[in-house]
Amino acid sequence: MMEPSPGLTLVTGATGFTGSHLVRALVHDGERVRVIARSAARAREILPREVDIVEGDLAAPGVVERAMADVATVYHLAAVYREAKHPDSRYREVNVDASRRLLDAAVAAGVRRYLHCSTVGVHGNITSPPADERTAYGPGDIYQETKCEAEQLALTYRNRIPLAVARPTAIYGPGDTRLLKMFRMVAKQRFPLIGGGENYYHAVHVNDLVQGLRLLATHPNAVGEIFILGGEHYLKLSELAALIAEAARVPPPRLRLPVRPFQLVGSLVEKLCIPFGIEPPIHRRRVDFYTKSRAFSIEKAKRLLGYQPRVRLNDGIRETFDWYVANGYIEAAYQQ
Repeated sequence: MMEPSPGLTLVTGATGFTGSHLVRALVHDGERVRVIARSAARAREILPREVDIVEGDLAAPGVVERAMADVATVYHLAAVYREAKHPDSRYREVNVDASRRLLDAAVAAGVRRYLHCSTVGVHGNITSPPADERTAYGPGDIYQETKCEAEQLALTYRNRIPLAVARPTAIYGPGDTRLLKMFRMVAKQRFPLIGGGENYYHAVHVNDLVQGLRLLATHPNAVGEIFILGGEHYLKLSELAALIAEAARVPPPRLRLPVRPFQLVGSLVEKLCIPFGIEPPIHRRRVDFYTKSRAFSIEKAKRLLGYQPRVRLNDGIRETFDWYVANGYIEAAYQQ
């Protein structure tokens, strides 16, 4: 348990997977929390009743300024993620422009600490693992490009407010549905290892990430710095699939398929679906999941902040799989 910080704590992205876990942890430890949410009704459904809710879109005039009153600490987690329904302009509007508005409001309010949540996706494909905070930028799509731009923007405010930047690896845990499709396909024994499954994947359990984010928002060594927050180890995609198979009590995936046909089909399907706002069933980004490596060092966070992931990957995978089953996302028959 961490000591409550003075003043209000403002969290953006609070109704999302990571944000909701963070808010619950803060409230549990006695923090006074305010959130910005597009739907106050949805926020009330999933967040503790003690939370103060400012309803509105981050991109709307006046919302950020209203929410910043009496705030001492800011956790900026909100972002537009990858969905076909979003035009490129929406990514920039939220990921970059709203970040600038929030930063300006934080400076005006004189906040004591500002945590900007970026992503390891700003590095793109890691060809010489493990990457660290000094590895060059290499964003590969509009989401990563705007997150990269927002991170660089935030860093220009380092001399104006006490600020730190977090780059989380791939987040998972009970409540997350981004990896649901993989879990479901492995459980049904229908998950192919496109490209052989030799690329690296680096996961972080949401509870470990929350620990790291709170360190960045409180530890004196975090000010002005960037930190990669990940699990203790990265592993090959084929090894991740084997852990999921173990949790599902099925044989690990064996089918290996060449990647090139999927890249061609993904590119074609994108061109057909995206102009109509239809989420493509297969696209280049999904194929990248099978081919591009995400492997990072977390030594800086360990050394300077005392960050220490506590959730072993096999335990976290089992916990997440059991949550999917308990909540009806995966049929219980698949774990027999």
